Amino acid sequence: MTAIHARRREGVAALLSAREADAILVSRAVNVRYLTGLVSSNAAVLVRADATAVLATDSRYAETARAVCEGVEVVEERDVAAALVSRASRVAVEAHHMPVADYFRLGEGLLRTTGLVESVRTVKDETEIDLLRTACAITDQAFADVLPMLRPGLTEREIARVLEARMAELGADKPAFDTIVAGGPNGSVPHHSPADRPLERGDLVTMDFGAMYAGYHADMTRTVAIGEPASWQRELYDLVRAAQRAGRHAVRPGAATHEVDAAARDVITEAGYGGHFGHGLGHGVGLEIHEEPFLFPVTPEPRREHGRLDDRVPVTVEPGVYLQGRGGVRIEDTLVTREDGPELLTRTTKELLVL
Repeated sequence: MTAIHARRREGVAALLSAREADAILVSRAVNVRYLTGLVSSNAAVLVRADATAVLATDSRYAETARAVCEGVEVVEERDVAAALVSRASRVAVEAHHMPVADYFRLGEGLLRTTGLVESVRTVKDETEIDLLRTACAITDQAFADVLPMLRPGLTEREIARVLEARMAELGADKPAFDTIVAGGPNGSVPHHSPADRPLERGDLVTMDFGAMYAGYHADMTRTVAIGEPASWQRELYDLVRAAQRAGRHAVRPGAATHEVDAAARDVITEAGYGGHFGHGLGHGVGLEIHEEPFLFPVTPEPRREHGRLDDRVPVTVEPGVYLQGRGGVRIEDTLVTREDGPELLTRTTKELLVL
């Protein structure tokens, strides 16, 4: 992995001249890991414009750093930021992460930048995609293994525990995020926390979960029926499935993020359910479960800038319709943009499964 980390640092270094910086002090833990391979709760790395780097960490991680961060000078200090800022004249800092107190404490003249490393992280190398592919395969298999166990009387909390345990048995580091299991009327809450409500015949059950493997996050949602679904449930499911298909087909290099969102959202809106789909269509995945890019609609005051997808960008596509007091449907896949069409990483069927 040493050569991969070196290439990533080169990618960051290439962006520094536009910021009029000689170096960037990277203090956000996930970005330090991306650039050096070190997993730590207290580390920072200074990447210079010539792509050389110095990493600072404390005694708990110094030995590991020297072993895994070849080609990077390692400094053993507790105050990692202070140990690095004096090693270049014009230093940029991660303003979206560094505490204000640290910014003022470290002295005048620091340059502020936001999302520089994250912009490099957006496009994944094939090694990263392989890790995501494994995380998604674990997720698919765990779902297939747990599906026969679903029956009336089993609680949401029990299902979540079994899913998470099975992912661990299959090789996951841990769940990629807190597992969501929402049965019956609880399905109207997109991020419902599993509770002790037992499944009942006639429920739609939404399960949103994923495995973390070697630091990379899978994300998949499936909605199943316990017993034969009512006509309105099947119609709702078919609508969301059609919207999800439209969103997946819109994922391609060069596509505007808001246009991908619109491809799915318009299907739901035209069916009269636009007011019941309140979240964005999807998001990037990688070393974080939610990272750039974000697929969301054009609004008068967008929280984030819209952009365009590049090649080799993993994203989720997860439309949903949520009817308060009745339930909901969400279908989600993780996929990767490719020049010849998106690569689907989560392969579980999207047919409505009736259990």
